[in-house]
Amino acid sequence: MEYFMTFDTARFDMVIVGAGLVGATLALALGRQGHAVALLDGGDIVPCWQAENIDARVSAITPASQQLFTTLGVWPGIVRRRISPYGHMAVWDGEGTGQIAFSAAEVGSDVLGHIIENGVIRDALLEALSECASVTLLPHARVTALSGAEHQGRTITLEDGRTLAAELVIGADGARSQIRALSGLGHREYATGQRAVVATVWHEHDHEATARQRFMGTGPLAFLPLSIDGQQKASSIVWSADTALADDLMGMEDDAFMRALESGFEHHLGRIERISKRYDFALVQRHARRYVDDSLALVGDAAHNIHPLAGQGVNLGLMDIAVLAEELERAKRRGAPVGDIRILSRYARRRRGDNTVMLMAMDAFRIGFGTSWPLVRVLRNQGLTTTGRWPWARRLLIQQAMGQRSDLPRAMHVSAV
Repeated sequence: MEYFMTFDTARFDMVIVGAGLVGATLALALGRQGHAVALLDGGDIVPCWQAENIDARVSAITPASQQLFTTLGVWPGIVRRRISPYGHMAVWDGEGTGQIAFSAAEVGSDVLGHIIENGVIRDALLEALSECASVTLLPHARVTALSGAEHQGRTITLEDGRTLAAELVIGADGARSQIRALSGLGHREYATGQRAVVATVWHEHDHEATARQRFMGTGPLAFLPLSIDGQQKASSIVWSADTALADDLMGMEDDAFMRALESGFEHHLGRIERISKRYDFALVQRHARRYVDDSLALVGDAAHNIHPLAGQGVNLGLMDIAVLAEELERAKRRGAPVGDIRILSRYARRRRGDNTVMLMAMDAFRIGFGTSWPLVRVLRNQGLTTTGRWPWARRLLIQQAMGQRSDLPRAMHVSAV
């Protein structure tokens, strides 16, 4: 890993814009393939996780994503910091009787996944990148211009005047992607009318390594189990609520919020005893009209931004980069240019369909559980309960929760399922 500070045009095989979880993982994967990679970010690119603090932002990492981190040699560093495995999942309709619960043991696995603080994952990735000489880090690098012609690569101009040239530019710069905007790839955007309130809470009863989610007319409430110092009495909460309710929740004093949370979760984990600082963010679904162009690709939230109710956002992004890395590795073996639209289109074809289905499914869940129509409420309750009784349906749900897909890239193959 090197830091680039000069003001001459620097040339790389690939430039990745965005050093979050998805961008940093992709930089490591491509660096390990022997490509000269520049990883840019508008902020710092330094380890910042501290064991005494608990990140409010966490990710539910599936076994498929875990396998990718294992393949890249990152998983031991994640485990060394802090992970919270969960082996059970429970979902129920807060306005009816519908419910479903399942466990990893049903498919012969130890876990359904791990709840991991985003800072833990990023620290472990940066540790691995520090040992990867083919990756150059560019912190505080804000992109202001993107140019390039067909089959001639791309040139990026930074706010401070530096320029970078690359055969391939990859936008991993989040839901408000500057690369997507500058490239003209376009996107569709849909405001859900909800905000997500997130925090860490400590509760009376053990969570028993179970991820729980209650659906309500105003939005779903999820408790994601955390294992802190060997204890199972903390959870990361994501309360997706209609804007008016979210405003009320954010305006409450801590004690009032904890009592509202207890009631909203039907006291499943007893009394809420302590809470961290609360954060909230708007829930907007976005989908790029195109993922690729000549010498250009979008991955992660830059390509698709999904409602958090299934916890699949980061996992979908990691699947994007595993597929893209696989296609670029295949191109390298054949001696094909990595920016060739035909190579990049293979990545887009493999990922767009899966991402579209997930976006549509999350929207259907949100609308279906948000309606007050009596017939829809009866049908959704019957559907939840009936699905739980069908072994094939249960197995399909479990496999989806664990990140199993029909076109899984090799780096994410999990032998246990």
